[in-house]
Amino acid sequence: MAAPRSSRPAHRIDVQVARLFRSAVRAPWLRRIARHVLAAEGVGPTQLGVVVTDDATVRELNRRYLGVDAPTDVLSFGLGQKDDGPFALPPGEATPLGEVIIAYPTAVRQAEEQGHSVEAEVAHLLVHGVLHLLDYDHVEGEEERIMRGREKEILAALDLEAASFDNVWR
Repeated sequence: MAAPRSSRPAHRIDVQVARLFRSAVRAPWLRRIARHVLAAEGVGPTQLGVVVTDDATVRELNRRYLGVDAPTDVLSFGLGQKDDGPFALPPGEATPLGEVIIAYPTAVRQAEEQGHSVEAEVAHLLVHGVLHLLDYDHVEGEEERIMRGREKEILAALDLEAASFDNVWR
């Protein structure tokens, strides 16, 4: 007999990988990581977008939406921030969380510089981006300690070279 299905919607994770990087990054793998972060943080059913793209696109988004004309490795754009009030959703719909956008060429460079795999770097950037959407930050010392600790715990549970990130978090 099959287990009864929950009436609560599951996480909906939409993944877009730029054509140039599709042979290196697989959508199901990204979904698994994102679901793991959401579960580790106790997040109820939610909608999340994950985009893997090039450096120029990420730089343009950074300039256009954050006013910073510089490249970066990952951006997070939240939807329905706590101060905005809840979204009006149909019954049973998952709550929109936001989007995480990863610059794949930057991830490759950072992995080489830090001495770990590109897979581990992309996983780290995705975990980092999702945690930002969940109101983690690293602007101040204590916030940074908490966020980096969660990143490390989540990556360790994924078994993606978490120990090798020690040099990233100096």
